[in-house]
Amino acid sequence: MNGNPPVLVGSVPLFHVQSMTMNQGYRIERIMGSRWSQATQPTVKTIAIEAVLIGPERLLVKKALEAMALTSRALAAAAAPLLGVAGIPVVSGMTISLDMQITDLRITHSTTKREALDVSLSLQHVPRSNLSALAGEVADMALAVGTATSAAAPAPSPAPRIPGPPL
Repeated sequence: MNGNPPVLVGSVPLFHVQSMTMNQGYRIERIMGSRWSQATQPTVKTIAIEAVLIGPERLLVKKALEAMALTSRALAAAAAPLLGVAGIPVVSGMTISLDMQITDLRITHSTTKREALDVSLSLQHVPRSNLSALAGEVADMALAVGTATSAAAPAPSPAPRIPGPPL
């Protein structure tokens, strides 16, 4: 394993995350009869993760991600009572996001990386209740405060984070 903390998607650790993008914003609507606009409500939060699965456990991690994606699709189509208890937490150095659902999972195997799998994962926030949404925001705020008050992080390594053959 490398020295970077993993990104947890549910209980699955992704150790070689290449990028993670979080999108969120607000719907803007014009106030009727006015030239002014107002932010009326938040848009849906989405997270995109690009990672590389390497090592002998890569196929087990792939299967765990596939199982979560399948469960997400099945739960999204199931009755409302099942949605009340489901949701995938995403925990990283950037965010703690609860009640996420996998909307897209792409796994690529290429001849250039025979012993690795490239994973592209998209998740969407599907809040179950006001309480779970509040708990997620509190956890995310605690992460931000903890990061801001902790010692300075080491300087980024100039070496690329793309796994290659062992040296």
